Amino acid sequence: MTSLTTTEQETLERAADEPMLDQTQDWARINSGSANLAGLKTVAEKLADAFADLPGDLQLREATPSEIVKPDGSIETRETGRNLHLTVRPDAPVQLLLTGHMDTVFGEDHPFQELTWLDDATLNGPGVTDMKGCISLMLSALKAVETSPLAARIGYEVVINSDEEIGSPGSAALLEQTAKGKLAALTYEPALPDGTLAGARGGSGNWSIVITGKSAHAGRNPEEGRSALLAAAELALKLADAIGPGLKVNPAKIEGGGANNVVPDHAVMRLNMRPETIEDQNRAQRLLDEAVGEIGAKREVDIHVHGGFGRPPKPIDDGAAKLFGLVKSCGAVLGLDIAWKSTGGVCDGNNIAACGVPVVDTMGVRGGAIHSPQEFLIVDSLPERAMLSALVLLRLAERGKL
Repeated sequence: MTSLTTTEQETLERAADEPMLDQTQDWARINSGSANLAGLKTVAEKLADAFADLPGDLQLREATPSEIVKPDGSIETRETGRNLHLTVRPDAPVQLLLTGHMDTVFGEDHPFQELTWLDDATLNGPGVTDMKGCISLMLSALKAVETSPLAARIGYEVVINSDEEIGSPGSAALLEQTAKGKLAALTYEPALPDGTLAGARGGSGNWSIVITGKSAHAGRNPEEGRSALLAAAELALKLADAIGPGLKVNPAKIEGGGANNVVPDHAVMRLNMRPETIEDQNRAQRLLDEAVGEIGAKREVDIHVHGGFGRPPKPIDDGAAKLFGLVKSCGAVLGLDIAWKSTGGVCDGNNIAACGVPVVDTMGVRGGAIHSPQEFLIVDSLPERAMLSALVLLRLAERGKL
């Protein structure tokens, strides 16, 4: 199809007429930084009330326990908020997954807490673009599709997690579970201000590397000590030497040490690595393993590695190319020129793609300056992107394939 049917036109008009801006402002006024469990609880309950307008089984699911390494090297359980999970028509012939996140990068003590109109068409505020506006348009599209005769053909699961901004440690299992058997997935990260989508994404891994040496007096008998700090520094430098095509390495922080007259017996190095492909990821893992073994032996220290590649690389395979093609053709019907480009950023779309499910992961609003106090939402993109999502869903329901 290259034009809208009457039914499609009516459905899209319903999507555009939903009160998305009011919802976005209401949700964005509540701080839901990834560690603000009280704020996340409030937002989760508001989202549950809003998504209850859809049919199906809606639950707020407890997070899977995860761990965090503290500066002293000890390990404690990391608490994350509950995750919204909605299941609609699991026996329908076409099964899809839609995902988003309710957390933001702005903690409850961050100074960026208020909403401000920059002009009549642009709203500044924490999470208005990443991604409370995106969640609102996802809901609007789904509510409109539910009024269509095609609704019976389409089943879907919605996951809105509470920990995407910290790598989804408590929701990764839920995402993997809900991705199984899906024809395609739509994830509602924001598009760029001009509407460009993210295409291929590199991967990302995070580590906390705990190094234990031996303390000694820095003047009397330093040769009897084994410096954990020097081992951490040497490990950082060795890994940084691996920076090159296909792999970015960022030794981000070294914690440890103490008094100037004591050889430090403890250090923790925080590390991020970003491979472009699975082959680059495997190479990075080998480099890390080899460096840890080499420096541990050379410096006579114990090194324990915590972490891993939580976001695998996301290439554009045949299935993803077909789904992008569908989104582009739907955009053309609506007068939108949909383009995409590769990016070094990561999101839950990486994990969904790793399950073998084609995904377009920037189906959200147009906006920019996310993760900063300059974050802004282009308000007209709320109805625009809601109509785009609704049309993609309708055509997937009708076609039954990519």
